[in-house]
Amino acid sequence: MNYPLKLTALLVLFIGWSLTAHTAEPTGWVRHETTISYSDMVKKLNAAVKAEKMLLVTRASASSGAKRRKIKIPGNMIIGVYRNDYALRMLEASVKAGIEAPIRFYITENVNGSATLAYKTPSHVFAPYFATAKPDLASLAKELDGVFDKIARRAISSD
Repeated sequence: MNYPLKLTALLVLFIGWSLTAHTAEPTGWVRHETTISYSDMVKKLNAAVKAEKMLLVTRASASSGAKRRKIKIPGNMIIGVYRNDYALRMLEASVKAGIEAPIRFYITENVNGSATLAYKTPSHVFAPYFATAKPDLASLAKELDGVFDKIARRAISSD
């Protein structure tokens, strides 16, 4: 094989790997591409959290901070969601797992103005603690998987 052909083959492999690495969803993540605008998705997620009887515990947005500085970047917001009864069960099962609460949703604005809603599943978030925690942590995580799925599905619905 001559040198230019080897180089071309290597470049094709690298480009393929690079595209896969940047488009593959990280393990444990759920991602919903939507046609909903970024600002509407923020409102819909807030309403979905309340409808599923969870609490908005934290909120952070680099785009909001940038806007105050007169800098325009695509919208992004992290919304931490949890509830005290889940917190107490989590801490009873594993104090170390407490650093993972609240569990976060991530809303990002796409180039066309639509929003993507993503989150790590609670089972994925708490998995590193299962080996040393009481068994209820795994049960709690599975229960929260269902709650977070319901919140996400409600937020991305067209109603």
